[in-house]
Amino acid sequence: MSIMKSALCVGGFLIGLTGAAMAADAVDAAAAEALAKKSGCLMCHSVAAKKVGPAFKDVAAKYKGNPDAEKALYKHLTTNPKVKIGGAEQAHDSLKTKNDADIYNVIRWILTLGT
Repeated sequence: MSIMKSALCVGGFLIGLTGAAMAADAVDAAAAEALAKKSGCLMCHSVAAKKVGPAFKDVAAKYKGNPDAEKALYKHLTTNPKVKIGGAEQAHDSLKTKNDADIYNVIRWILTLGT
């Protein structure tokens, strides 16, 4: 195989990998919202308005530009941290999945709501 053909094959492969990575980072909003609903998140949160908990758009605004946003939200959504509700501490429920891809899809969905 010529050097030119090899370079084209490698270049095409790298472009394919880049496209796959971008697709992996794409947000499936319908799936994220369905998991949030199934997990009971929408009982205390909404997309745009404060309820018992903050609106997801406010969460997105809080973390905008923070390189550790996904890490912080992952911990919050998987470890049942204590949160204050009406002055009393309660455990925050985790998402109803152990699938990291689904968890990160919800996190990325929330973070896109502030844009």
